[in-house]
Amino acid sequence: MDPLTHALASYTLKRAAFPRVPRSGTIAMLIAGTIADVDLLSKFAGPSGFLAFYRTYFHSLFAALLLSLVITLLVYLRQRAQTENPLSPLGILAAALAAYILHLLMDLCQSAGVEFFWPFSPRRFALDWLPHLDLWLLGILLAGILLPTLSRLVTEEIGAKSKGPRGRVGASLALATMILYVVLRFILHGNALATLESHSYRGESPRKTAAFPESGSSSRWLGVVETVSALHDVQVDVSPGASFDPDVAVTAYKPEPSPALDAARDTAAARRFLQVARFPKATVEKTPDGFHIILRAFPNSSDADSSLRVHVIIDTDSSGKILSEELAWDPTSQQFWFK
Repeated sequence: MDPLTHALASYTLKRAAFPRVPRSGTIAMLIAGTIADVDLLSKFAGPSGFLAFYRTYFHSLFAALLLSLVITLLVYLRQRAQTENPLSPLGILAAALAAYILHLLMDLCQSAGVEFFWPFSPRRFALDWLPHLDLWLLGILLAGILLPTLSRLVTEEIGAKSKGPRGRVGASLALATMILYVVLRFILHGNALATLESHSYRGESPRKTAAFPESGSSSRWLGVVETVSALHDVQVDVSPGASFDPDVAVTAYKPEPSPALDAARDTAAARRFLQVARFPKATVEKTPDGFHIILRAFPNSSDADSSLRVHVIIDTDSSGKILSEELAWDPTSQQFWFK
């Protein structure tokens, strides 16, 4: 999820669940609700560093507790030098931890996924319900913040007194609407998967399927289907009355098994990549010295998983012995990260 949406979600949570915390508590929640995205800076460490840090260590429950404690300590020390009514360390920790966990849950609903239980497990979890930038979700949060503010200005103009903490009702409604929206996305995602799994592709049945969300519409999904011999990329529309034609899928056939391909997949670079890539696609090219092998995330041309802008390049000799291996930016990543 983009940092702006996370910041708005943290502020909305503050108004709804922690309406009476002083400014220091608000600052703690905003920092805790956005700090996990500092791992995006790992792109400057190159593709290997990016795969190691993006959506891994900072996007875990362990990091949530550890960094919330650090934020609590810093905010509490700052409070002691201020004249405002201090918030207890436990109160600061509860607010910061709630904002951090909300961040993790929102990212869990996306396709890039998070290593929720690091360092105890490297498994990455991804629900594929929400796109990286969700304009509907952004609108819900903005409405929950701005409309109560506008309403307060109107009531103050006519001399009426507001009851209760400022903005709490609007924020609570926004959080409730956000939950209902995510539930709707969950239902539509299930419908998209059911559509993909109920068809055959080039005469083969699906072995593995996924439906990735699109930013512009909750009814359109990017379907990816793996069969025995190929990977298929196809649009799925789950709106009422929409039809689905598996024959329009873009198909990428898998290479024939070979000792060189097996050796390439067993390299350290490939193993690191395959921990993240859910639909890896290999290409094998014969060279004068052996084989040139590239492992990419499929579909290569989409933004279904923006974290996978990395591919693996491996060269072997004719017998399959590894000559070189490296993680490199995919050519499309240069436009995505550095434009």
